[in-house]
Amino acid sequence: MGIIIKDLTKKYGDQLALNKVSFSIDQGEVVGLLGPNGAGKSTLMKSITNAINPDSGEILVNNSSVRENPIETKKQIGFLQENNPLYMEMFVKEYLQFVMNIHGLKKERVEEVIKMVGLTPERHKKIHQLSKGYKQRVGLAQSILSNPEILILDEPTNGLDPNQILEIRDLIREISKDKTIILSTHIMQEVEALCSRVILLNKGEIVADQPIEEFKGQYKSLEEAFQALTK
Repeated sequence: MGIIIKDLTKKYGDQLALNKVSFSIDQGEVVGLLGPNGAGKSTLMKSITNAINPDSGEILVNNSSVRENPIETKKQIGFLQENNPLYMEMFVKEYLQFVMNIHGLKKERVEEVIKMVGLTPERHKKIHQLSKGYKQRVGLAQSILSNPEILILDEPTNGLDPNQILEIRDLIREISKDKTIILSTHIMQEVEALCSRVILLNKGEIVADQPIEEFKGQYKSLEEAFQALTK
């Protein structure tokens, strides 16, 4: 159970975004997906969620093929995109009810998730009225609303101030207790705080895949490992 990727390849015209990428993530693992801009991280995450179709290769989510069973596998995944697309003119609770209706969930789940992510004081505000930190909470709320087994989080603390970063990080840590998580971020402290393993992409290929403790044994820091492996 978990995620299995086999020989995943994707091209955009002449640009090779992913080149026969293979790895597996066990159920309950929290994995940091690292790499410089243009390394193929977003293409990989969108392929797992079936937002885009790879040219070749196979993706299994809990032993089910993403290509052959797209609806079944999507139901098992929550996705927070980097730009956190939200309907800004909707009220917080209204938006989450909208997402709930898409998933066919019971309305009680909305109240449960609002409380879980600390949105109770803001629940009757329009999303455009929220601070960026609270907007990220709304994005996280929609990603966990269906209680998915797998969470894919793309730059969840991007643009937040230090206090907001710590709040969102604590929230992710709480959520991760019973989920498989892929966390893509450029903040190395975030990876060290939340992840047990790192997959490092560069130019569409995996250049490292190992537990964080092994990185620490080979390099002074994750920053040094990142620089050495992605020059």
